[in-house]
Amino acid sequence: MKFAITKGKIITVNENEEIIESGTILIKDGKIESILDGTAQIPEGYEEIDVKGKVVLPGFIDTHTHQGLFDGSIGWAGFDGNEMTNPATPYVRALDAINPEDPGLVEARIGGVTTIQTGPGSGNVIGGTDTIIKTYCKSNIVDDLIVKTPSSMKAALGENPKNVYGTDKKLPSTRMGIAAVFRKTFVDAQNYAKKWQEYERKKAKAEETNDIEKMPSEPERDLGKEALVKVLNREIPLNLHAHQLNDIINGIRLAEEFNIDLMLIHATEGHKAAEYIAKKGIPVSVGPSLVGFEKVELRNISFKTPVILWKAGVQISIQSDSFTRLRYFQILPCMAIKEGLPVNEALKAITINAAKMIKVEDRLGSIEPGKDADIVVWTEHPLENFYAENQITFINGEIAYKKK
Repeated sequence: MKFAITKGKIITVNENEEIIESGTILIKDGKIESILDGTAQIPEGYEEIDVKGKVVLPGFIDTHTHQGLFDGSIGWAGFDGNEMTNPATPYVRALDAINPEDPGLVEARIGGVTTIQTGPGSGNVIGGTDTIIKTYCKSNIVDDLIVKTPSSMKAALGENPKNVYGTDKKLPSTRMGIAAVFRKTFVDAQNYAKKWQEYERKKAKAEETNDIEKMPSEPERDLGKEALVKVLNREIPLNLHAHQLNDIINGIRLAEEFNIDLMLIHATEGHKAAEYIAKKGIPVSVGPSLVGFEKVELRNISFKTPVILWKAGVQISIQSDSFTRLRYFQILPCMAIKEGLPVNEALKAITINAAKMIKVEDRLGSIEPGKDADIVVWTEHPLENFYAENQITFINGEIAYKKK
């Protein structure tokens, strides 16, 4: 299907933050083909969608959710987010649990959220691999939703893993124990990688000398360690759940010990170490800030946190953690704006900066030729007026939602 979205105010969120007051977006084969000014002639074969007076934005990106795995607000959607049978389960994959018929994905499209990174919860020190998916496809087959998998490895510090295992007098029951589990798991993975490197070295030498008798036996595969080696090789980042200041600092220390590409998740007390996090060059996926004081780690929760981090020079995204229903996702950046985050920075935190943080900026996050046609038409700018309504959501160039 080919569409021409015409006469709308296009906020591209591209590198130059270009705004086209009245433009046309041509969509073909699921991609943005071109962006024209309002006077350009529409080529033949395109279905015109006149959006005069409307605001056209890139689809929103939620960098940290559990959508499709479990949703506390919709109990019957399933609770498949935590494999709490071992404090380290790097071998489990979000991909194997995602339910493409989760009603939360329908709500995401209504809220203008076109892409999410979803994955395991924070019950384990090492929880398993995340997956980036679109929130719509015609087939409803999960494989057709995938943008990237695995996209990252989930890990967690603090109260969650401590309380899951410590209650049964099992390691970890303290923050010391959590760090020990983390460190041992990655050391084991390093040793596994060395074993395979030695095997490959001996194999190459045997092949080079044609000495079959010296051909080494292939090591036994370990799926968990294989996944961790991807983290050690910086093929995928580590997404680390950390709320409290000491957990944030400990997480940075652990990541540096193993030279891991780190993204902090939540960083509820990140404002206490904003300059330090900025100096380390670590991006932060902030949220869920629209919750209460359910646990001690959240005693300093505030929408001022993303503002303070941004002012310090930290790259931020704003995420829901699936606590906020995604049809109301826009309330999260709106609340940060209320606390002082500029509108354009809040928009980038849920579009292009979010895309950069989860390493899909080549396809998503802005309205530019060649990128996926994930586009949302609003009655007004949704971060300047919370009462703005989504009129149409395009995902991969298909109409995924249209207001009746």
